[in-house]
Amino acid sequence: MNISTYTVKPKLPASLKPLEEIARNLWLSWNFDAVQLFIRLDYEAWLKSQQSPTRTLGMVSQERLEKAAKDDSYLAAMNEVYNRFQKYKKGETWYRGSKKDVVAYFSMEYGMDVSLPIYSGGLGILSGDHMKTSSDMGLPLVGVGLLYRQGYFSQYLNADGFQQESYPENDWHNMPVELKTDKAGPIKISVDIAGQEAFAQIWEVRVGRSSLFLLDTNIEENTPEIRNLTAALYGGDKETRIRQEILLGIGGIRALRALDINPGATHMNEGHSAFLGLERIREFIQEKGFSFAEAQEAVWPTNIFTTHTPVPAGNERFDISLMEKYFHSWPQMLGISWKDFLGLGRIQPDDDHETYCMTVLALKLAAYANGVARLHGKVSRLMWKDLWPGLPLEEVPIGHVTNGVHPRTWVSSNMTDLLDRYFGPHFDDEPTDLAIWNRMDRISDEELWRTHERRRERLVAFARDRIRQHYRRTGAVERRIQQAEDALSPYALTLAFARRFATYKRGNLLLRDPERLLRLVRDNDRPVQLIFAGKAHPMDMPGKELIREIIHFADKYDVTSRIVFIENYDITVARYLTGGADVWLNTPRRPMEASGTSGMKASMNGVLNCSILDGWWDEAYNPNVGWAIGQGETYEDTQLQDDIESKALYDLLERDIIPLFYQRGRDGLPREWIRRMKDCMREIGQSMSSHRMLMDYSNQFYFPALKNYRRMAKDEFAEAKSVAAYIQKLRNAWGSLRINRVESNARPVMHRGDALTVTASIELAGLNPDELRVELFHGTVSNQGASIENPRRAEMKPVGNEGSVYHFQVRIECEDTGRQGHTVRILPKHEGLISPYKPGFVKWA
Repeated sequence: MNISTYTVKPKLPASLKPLEEIARNLWLSWNFDAVQLFIRLDYEAWLKSQQSPTRTLGMVSQERLEKAAKDDSYLAAMNEVYNRFQKYKKGETWYRGSKKDVVAYFSMEYGMDVSLPIYSGGLGILSGDHMKTSSDMGLPLVGVGLLYRQGYFSQYLNADGFQQESYPENDWHNMPVELKTDKAGPIKISVDIAGQEAFAQIWEVRVGRSSLFLLDTNIEENTPEIRNLTAALYGGDKETRIRQEILLGIGGIRALRALDINPGATHMNEGHSAFLGLERIREFIQEKGFSFAEAQEAVWPTNIFTTHTPVPAGNERFDISLMEKYFHSWPQMLGISWKDFLGLGRIQPDDDHETYCMTVLALKLAAYANGVARLHGKVSRLMWKDLWPGLPLEEVPIGHVTNGVHPRTWVSSNMTDLLDRYFGPHFDDEPTDLAIWNRMDRISDEELWRTHERRRERLVAFARDRIRQHYRRTGAVERRIQQAEDALSPYALTLAFARRFATYKRGNLLLRDPERLLRLVRDNDRPVQLIFAGKAHPMDMPGKELIREIIHFADKYDVTSRIVFIENYDITVARYLTGGADVWLNTPRRPMEASGTSGMKASMNGVLNCSILDGWWDEAYNPNVGWAIGQGETYEDTQLQDDIESKALYDLLERDIIPLFYQRGRDGLPREWIRRMKDCMREIGQSMSSHRMLMDYSNQFYFPALKNYRRMAKDEFAEAKSVAAYIQKLRNAWGSLRINRVESNARPVMHRGDALTVTASIELAGLNPDELRVELFHGTVSNQGASIENPRRAEMKPVGNEGSVYHFQVRIECEDTGRQGHTVRILPKHEGLISPYKPGFVKWA
């Protein structure tokens, strides 16, 4: 069928023109007064549009638009919002440096607003908050991702409580995205997909001051198979995944080049985009004539990688047959062997049976790597230590930047109004001034509690409406539909559990002892109610059974008015829950939750957490801000773990949480509960803000990486070539490099303050003394005598030589008492190396 296409846009009166600009910038997603403009314009259209401002403008009648254009009150509200929007875009920011050098942030998904459903869960929400915060701070950062025609999926439950999925198509012409064009038409790039040229056009999403660029293969130049490449997020099989990741990593870099954006640094948010490292290396080789080693050294100091996965099985791996199908021509382009190419994605490059791991590739190609919480950083170092053989665990170069959330997005509109009144304009104008949260004590108990109760009332009304919709859709009798009016109470203690339904998250832990749970939810004097929400992956049958188990439990024991499940967990549902619940439950198996962020959102609304000490809660918990289930134990017997931790949870509810909530004074206020709400908001507002997170990323990674880029780029990347030549020289000599002996003046018993002199004799094997860092590694010896705990390091200097054997020496002072020890090691040393920890290059005495 030959269809001629054209785009029809709403015909806005001149006085309403600012609405279109506001609708097409996701700044409105964290400014509720901007959202209210569209609600006020036509509430029915707003609901039918599924809360999409751009679609709402297209649905409002011309008559209604003309009427609004003459409404002084509406125009005044619109102009006030628009002026604030313009002031925001032009205002001073935390970052005031050069915008010339750009950081490109790559992520498989972005969750920024319900009007742009291209996310599945936590990773996407984090990426969305990352973009919003970058805008607030004025960072020179652009986002790169894929534009999914169907997004993730919409969840609905059948009458039996079993999860079903639907895949509604997104209409980009009525969404806040804009096709990038030039004089010739849409700007397009291409990538090779198993010998087939795949084309993609580029869309831009404006996020305040920042831009997000999304690739879309649903265009006529492509075969049906390639057009479906950007059909769904996390859909299909491994073959679909490797194709999407080629498009994201390789195509993403090419898209930036096509837009004349040349990033100085790239940030891989999870391993999905790790192929970008190969593309950046290829560019140096084919465009500048570099060797692979030189290109790698030029790219490595400017790559940042964030891992989000706390278990080995969760890391993306591809069979070698797939790699051969899609990358068989790459070794020739890169000037390396097929074995060396595969070795980039293997822990053990010589193991021909090992699959190709995207996390390993990212770790090998990035100078900076981090987990997403303090505990997750520790878990990641343990998981990937074999990439740096011989390096002590605490030195494995994977740090951590704990996740954060964007306060203006996740603090409810009612609570934001309250905070604005007491915190002042500084709260909005300078979001990086985290100390502003110390003003929580200015807010009266009465106002804070009244605001929180209003949010709980709205949550209950929202839940009832969703339950009614579910009953009508599943063909329930009218009596059952009417029961939705009695579901939940706006006055009862409300516990929320909302997250992805995977077995390790244990959404059914609270159901383990039905008798104890039923006593709590049937108590009319101190009522307790539970709201569940969350999606299981379409292929995760055990996860789907967890949801079904909750539905059946409520039906079996006739507590459907106290235990409810809200379908289709998304940003809208999350906002109602994190703003209106009283307690946020989280029950993962430690340490399987990398970070988690939903509890942070709840905390900033004054919702108290009750959680296993895992992820972010492991470092944020103290008794003033919530409750800990257990004390951070791990178990081999999962049944025993579930028994112990479910009982601990019941005990907390019965002995602490419920009594505290219902402990009221004469004025009916739970003063001690409110005190904890204030402490929670004060502490979590500062420590878990995404502005703290982005300041950490900037200071630890972005700014150093951009500085490395500027330094490397001098004299046609002469320093990268120098480092590559040095590493090759080091590799040639490494096998012959030896520590012949280590001598010291240590006596069996030393006293604090005594001087210890250590000398090491080293065969340099043709290397110069200034090309090695020789270190004394010393400290308290472990009880088993096999390691040094809390070690100190002191560089040893050359003091003489006998031919190629050099003597290195250092003098230290005995400081700590107890059993002390020392050894000597050799690391690389070159002024162009930003870290001495190169895999395979550490030699111990």
